[in-house]
Amino acid sequence: MGFRLLLSNTQNARVNMATDEALVKSFQENDMPILRLYSWEKSFTIGVSQNFSSYSHLIKQRNDYAKRITGGGVLFHGHDVSYSLILPVSYMNDLNVKQSYEKICTFLLEFYRSLGLNAMYAKDDEKIHLSKSEFCQVGFEAYDILVNGIKIGGNAQRRTKKVIFQHGSIPIKNVSDEILDNINTKKEIGFCLDEFDINLSYEQTQTLLIKAFEKTFKVSLQKSFLNEKEKETLSLLLKDKYDYAK
Repeated sequence: MGFRLLLSNTQNARVNMATDEALVKSFQENDMPILRLYSWEKSFTIGVSQNFSSYSHLIKQRNDYAKRITGGGVLFHGHDVSYSLILPVSYMNDLNVKQSYEKICTFLLEFYRSLGLNAMYAKDDEKIHLSKSEFCQVGFEAYDILVNGIKIGGNAQRRTKKVIFQHGSIPIKNVSDEILDNINTKKEIGFCLDEFDINLSYEQTQTLLIKAFEKTFKVSLQKSFLNEKEKETLSLLLKDKYDYAK
């Protein structure tokens, strides 16, 4: 099975989230599934049901933010590598949302375990109490990934009639000084690979994620770029939806 592989440059939050939405809107049932890997400028995103008016204190500190097309809470960026996965619904017709979520996240378990880390789902750790929070890294969802009992990263999924879309974040750099800005606690930012004595560049992380994905799902990834339809949709979204200054 072949997948398109999109490797994006470091972008601001608006471009990253508009690109995710453009890929979903442009996707047709018979299109090749897509794995996109990308990184961020110093920024934050909020879930689709959250409102920016609740986070004016964050906006004053960092004028780089966007709303995701998935749920969840506030998530800080600039120290992480993210992935987006776009699949036709037919690929997982026999799985419900929770089952598909668990299946997709197995490549992340493989990634962390390839680094020698003890990775598991939060639901499988009897010491973890599942809970929600307005900050992604504070609560525990069933398929959040724990490393040595500590939550790392986060993932979210959305389904349409044609597409299963999932994206997530792999924090790799310690952000104590460059991201906190004296307004966020370490708990809200979350833990990163640096704190497990794993020191990776963004490029090394992408390479290891690709290997884990190919090994887990036994697929080949074919490097690709946004096509004309995707570029046009992205341009319209940035103008009409993601220009928050309007």
